[in-house]
Amino acid sequence: MPELPEVEALADHLRRHAVGCTIGRVDVAAFSVLKTFDPPLAALHGQTVTGAHRWGKYLGMQAGELLLIAHLSRAGWLRWSDKLAPAPLRPGKGPIALRVHLGTPGQAPGFDLTEAGTQKRLAVWLVDDPAKVPGIAALGPDALAVGAEELGRLLAGHSGRIKNVITDQKVIAGIGNAYSDEILHTARISPFATAAKLSSDQLTALHDAMRGVLTDAVTRSVGQQAATLKGEKRSGLRVHARTGLPCPVCADTVREISFADKSFQYCPTCQTGGKVLADRRLSRLLK
Repeated sequence: MPELPEVEALADHLRRHAVGCTIGRVDVAAFSVLKTFDPPLAALHGQTVTGAHRWGKYLGMQAGELLLIAHLSRAGWLRWSDKLAPAPLRPGKGPIALRVHLGTPGQAPGFDLTEAGTQKRLAVWLVDDPAKVPGIAALGPDALAVGAEELGRLLAGHSGRIKNVITDQKVIAGIGNAYSDEILHTARISPFATAAKLSSDQLTALHDAMRGVLTDAVTRSVGQQAATLKGEKRSGLRVHARTGLPCPVCADTVREISFADKSFQYCPTCQTGGKVLADRRLSRLLK
């Protein structure tokens, strides 16, 4: 799933390559991705792209008074092309959900919003105010804008596990499954620690890790081509998606907890005092 660093890098890519271009045509192949109908997508035709923005994990391209906003969800992506095929998209089962031609179709660049897999969750809105997107209106403060004291206040009222709380977009915006693993590993905090019960030292470590991990990821990602961002993300991960490999800090084996539709990773030595947390598939969680 694209998280704050990747979405910021995609917004940067659009700023560098799309701003100043005129939208020639918008094609839709998966009408289920459209969550608004007024104004219609045709209102973008002939408009000049003036900017690109990020709200948490939402990506937006601005053209005049309108904003084309996308949430890429788990398997969505933005695929850039220096010269898109001119033929209109046909509805079907392919990965392309929506295509934006930046100029005369067949003679100019543009991009596709794609989604892999069978769970189609990619969503697109065309609005004149980002607050009209329900998910954006409900976002908590951006993860890169949260101060240390504010983080303590945000977590104080939450009795859930810290892994779940910092990935709740209504609490803190921008952090997903992968970077929460990295942040908690850097902070040396168990993913099952109770958010409201973190000590002052743990809160400081968590804030420093959140800033450090995300800032480093943004620095590595911004300026990359859209096609290379996924590989850049994977290359910077220390525990996420590294089950069975040695922890780069202590050399202990990185362990995994699996759920119905996702998994996360942690290091027992660095984060849980050496305890191996039982996999939820076996219903034997160790607290």
